[in-house]
Amino acid sequence: MNIIEKEENKKLYLGSHLLCEYYECDAVKIDNIDIISEALINAAKMCGVTILEKSFHKFSPQGVSGVVVIAESHISIHTWPEYNYAAVDFFTCSKICDTELIIDYLKHVFGSKKHESKKIMRGEININNF
Repeated sequence: MNIIEKEENKKLYLGSHLLCEYYECDAVKIDNIDIISEALINAAKMCGVTILEKSFHKFSPQGVSGVVVIAESHISIHTWPEYNYAAVDFFTCSKICDTELIIDYLKHVFGSKKHESKKIMRGEININNF
């Protein structure tokens, strides 16, 4: 069992869920399915997670949605080029992933001038139950 310990409160969790919002993106980049799929696959590789499946869809007239299913959970995206906005979810039970590296990498790929992220710890474990 892969359990993540959050040091500041000494709680144990099954995983972390990173929610990223990218604003003021390059509309052409975030409307390109090839750029989006390559970016998410590279993000997974940068994290050292195991890619199982991937699926991406280009909407008409604009927008891309996609998911990279990883052994450790998933990475997903939906883009709104008309608003220069992309939303990314990264849920993982891996303890080794440098999420700051991923956040900055995707900001660069999307040409985002502003971004926000929030990490939510998922699946709190009561150690007394073991």
